[in-house]
Amino acid sequence: MINQHTTATGATGWTDRGAMAGQDALLLAARVLLGAIFVQSGFGKLMALGGFIGGLESQGVPMAAVLGTIGALVEAFGGLAVVLGAWTRLAALLVAAFTVAATLIAHRYWEAPPEAMKMQQIQFMKNLAIIGGFLALAASGAGRYSVDGWRLSRS
Repeated sequence: MINQHTTATGATGWTDRGAMAGQDALLLAARVLLGAIFVQSGFGKLMALGGFIGGLESQGVPMAAVLGTIGALVEAFGGLAVVLGAWTRLAALLVAAFTVAATLIAHRYWEAPPEAMKMQQIQFMKNLAIIGGFLALAASGAGRYSVDGWRLSRS
């Protein structure tokens, strides 16, 4: 039987063994690396919420005050939950949804002027990669070195 730990021949590769041995540390690193930018950016938006909402209004976002406030809160506190590994699966899905919305609002490269199109396309693709990271985190969970791991060990 083939599973995540073995190859088709039944042998376990050194990369698989190493990744499995360090899985919790790798998940911790992934959470910190994925979540940190959202914590910084989200709290920055909350500290200057009027400017953020004004930017959304200028881009034609409906209900910009409501959606901007919700978005900044999800970005800041969802990012913090990911970093801490607290309610990780939910937080990862919420921040992924935020990133989808932000990408569709701010990085519509197909509408950008020619001189900005390539940079917007790069930002669009970068955000797709970040979304993929959050989906992988939602699938895997936080790992042992997390609030979720601590809560599971106590039950």
